[in-house]
Amino acid sequence: MLFEAFLSSTAMESVFSPTAVVQSMMDVEAALARSAARVGLIPAPAAQAIASLCRAELYDVPALIAAAPHSGNLALPVVQRLRETVALFDPAAAVYVHRGASAQDLVDTAMVLRTREALRLVDDDLQQLCGRLLDLAERHAAVPMLGRTMMQPAQVISLRYKLMNWLMPLLRSAERLREQGCASLLLQLGGAVGTLDAMGDRADDMLTAVAAELSLPRPDMCWHTQRDRWLRLGLEVGLLCGNLGKLAQDFALMAQAEVDELHEPPGEGYGACLSMPHKKNPVAALQAMAAVQRAPQRVAGLMSCMTPEHERGLGQHQAELAEWSGLMGGAHAAVQALNRALAEPVIRVDRMRAHVLERQGLVASERLEHLLMPRLGRQRTGAMIRDLIHRVRQGEGSLEQLLRTAIDVGDLPAMAISPIELAAMFDLDAIAAQADGRVEALMAEARQRLDALAAQPCT
Repeated sequence: MLFEAFLSSTAMESVFSPTAVVQSMMDVEAALARSAARVGLIPAPAAQAIASLCRAELYDVPALIAAAPHSGNLALPVVQRLRETVALFDPAAAVYVHRGASAQDLVDTAMVLRTREALRLVDDDLQQLCGRLLDLAERHAAVPMLGRTMMQPAQVISLRYKLMNWLMPLLRSAERLREQGCASLLLQLGGAVGTLDAMGDRADDMLTAVAAELSLPRPDMCWHTQRDRWLRLGLEVGLLCGNLGKLAQDFALMAQAEVDELHEPPGEGYGACLSMPHKKNPVAALQAMAAVQRAPQRVAGLMSCMTPEHERGLGQHQAELAEWSGLMGGAHAAVQALNRALAEPVIRVDRMRAHVLERQGLVASERLEHLLMPRLGRQRTGAMIRDLIHRVRQGEGSLEQLLRTAIDVGDLPAMAISPIELAAMFDLDAIAAQADGRVEALMAEARQRLDALAAQPCT
């Protein structure tokens, strides 16, 4: 669908394309046949005949998809057409197609194979995004900027602190996706009700052989109705989407013309507005925010599918499948968009400092209160600060100027605040350096963790 494609990435659309999914189903069928021959369940020539025809390009994939609603799943038309094709070349081998497996075995394992590829895409680009954020943090030391709470100016932080605030949740997502991928990407092979009854005493041998063929771990038990591990992976992707949305939204807010602190890389026509040429829209942030917008609904949709009846459910599996690729596609699209935004961003450190200075020192009011209260008492300190804030807002001068005047005329005892303390209170570089110090050790740790991810390829 046209507008669904806007919420995904070309690479992810390819991973979950009809042909790719059908090919993964064919890969599972080929693995089943070869494994069955290896453990003595079917003749080796039959396995060879089946595996040789497990190629999606030999089949009319749109016709298979069109037949799926009449069958209740995509597995039945795929298996039926494979069996018919095998029969054309080796009628004796056709009876061994899909022997002992269930439709859900075929679809689940195929989706595990597709999701393994999807996670590799996300992992690669997410590592790149984390690396770019960390590189920017390392290059920008002691840059003061406004911290904002409830959409209002609060106190002074640093650009490095802001960047690390974006980075750390994404780094955790990268690590958790690796861990949950290992726990969730398991072979599904249980037969009709999960017991592999049709395979008799060769069931364990078949599990081991098929798992080896597909390079997938064996599960401790068939997971037809045990969807918790699988959905935990979906939940981790949903959390990643939330973290990406936070970054995209902050980026867009900082790119507002009235703020003008951070912009996407310049480019001819990039972010242009047809009717208002003075505008430069933050299109990468827009794309990221749009891509993750439906993640909460998709995660909720997955959660609602956790109640299959007895040993195989009625409809939950099909609904779950419909949410899965969209969730993966949204996450990857958002990562790609933010990588574009942060490849060579325009960072206006002059504007960041200017916004702090425009507050006329009011961002130091809490620091002033903490300094004066032990010396002047709560009541006197509170009244004095309220009066100073009022006068600053009335345009009588900055907080620092008014404090110096108050000391000069005796309204504020000289012993209440020393010249060194007064200067330090408004030293933006020192305040930014203090904020940097809060994440200095974390930056080194983040670099080590990113290096560890890069050194161990995503499985």
